[in-house]
Amino acid sequence: MSRKPRRTAMATKKKPASVTNRLKSQKPKARSRQPGSDLRSYTILDYRLEKPSFTLRQVRIGDETRYEVESGDLFQNDLSRPVPPLRESKYLSKQQVIEIYRWMLLNRRMEAALENLYKQGKVVGGVYFGLGQEACSCASAFALRKDEWLGPMIRNQGALLVRGFAPRDIMMQYMAKAGSPTKGRDASSHFGDIEKRNVVAPISTLGDLIPVLAGVALGARLQGKQIAAMTYIGDGGQSTGVTYEGLNFAAVQKLGLVLIVENNLWGYSTPADMQFLVKDLAERAIAYGIPGVIVDGTDACQVYDACHEACERARRGEGPTLIEAKMMRMKGHAIHDAAEYVPKPLFEYWKRRDPIARLEGYLLKKKWLSAAENAKLMADVERQL
Repeated sequence: MSRKPRRTAMATKKKPASVTNRLKSQKPKARSRQPGSDLRSYTILDYRLEKPSFTLRQVRIGDETRYEVESGDLFQNDLSRPVPPLRESKYLSKQQVIEIYRWMLLNRRMEAALENLYKQGKVVGGVYFGLGQEACSCASAFALRKDEWLGPMIRNQGALLVRGFAPRDIMMQYMAKAGSPTKGRDASSHFGDIEKRNVVAPISTLGDLIPVLAGVALGARLQGKQIAAMTYIGDGGQSTGVTYEGLNFAAVQKLGLVLIVENNLWGYSTPADMQFLVKDLAERAIAYGIPGVIVDGTDACQVYDACHEACERARRGEGPTLIEAKMMRMKGHAIHDAAEYVPKPLFEYWKRRDPIARLEGYLLKKKWLSAAENAKLMADVERQL
């Protein structure tokens, strides 16, 4: 059976005019120097200053679109700056602030006990401390509901305590005991509980928790639930490719991811100013089209308020939030690192901003705790170890 030749679209088309002739027939369009309706401005909120840190505005000049700082204050670390008082929380009750304080105390005392076990040779793996970062770990996790999800990193022991792990669980884990969360299979912080506590275990490859927690939020949405899924990344880890991929996916899909960027000023032994050129890591939220906010990572009330608002936003289905917590890693990268590369004045300055001492002073000054009640609370914490 013979087939008729198929007529193609090209056979019916006229021969296209040359590129030169088409360009000649087009009149040049006027270029506006005014910001167009499609241009946007971005504000990075700074909870420390109670005002926008700065506002970036898109400006179009000819064919070029650029960003200009429209207003605000680019905060710089100043070692002569006095330590400010803690900010009053907009959401926390007296009892809730005391509870966060108790978690922070337990966090620090447990890590001190872990250090002693290491020195006794009972812990042989790496131990990573969150000294100076207790407010960030405890207050952030405290903002989650029980049905929401957490993906902690190696310095977030306090977040694990808030989610229901006992100090005994964590210390047995580091000693690789059979009764530990991983039944002795791991002698470090790689454990979680997805059955009861909604905690995803840390992943050694930095940044990998971000797409995982984005996936958790997506899975919840498919089940008809809008939840917050919180995880952490360090200042160094935020530069990994998977961080961008996961956060961009969460932004496009409007997933309820809450990302805490723990800017503790050092990526192992590399200072922040040798890792990135932006003044504030919260600026990177602009690239994803999501809110970026800055908090004092040693102020538990600020951390909680920012996380509470980010979680509420996630529950409304409005997408992710990037929260940069500025603080200082008060020990080396791990227990084997003496941190001799850190200038002593830096340690001295951040010691004055100790998150536990600041919260203790806040509670005593407001008379929410008496000296006797504070001593009793500390004794109760010691009995848990």
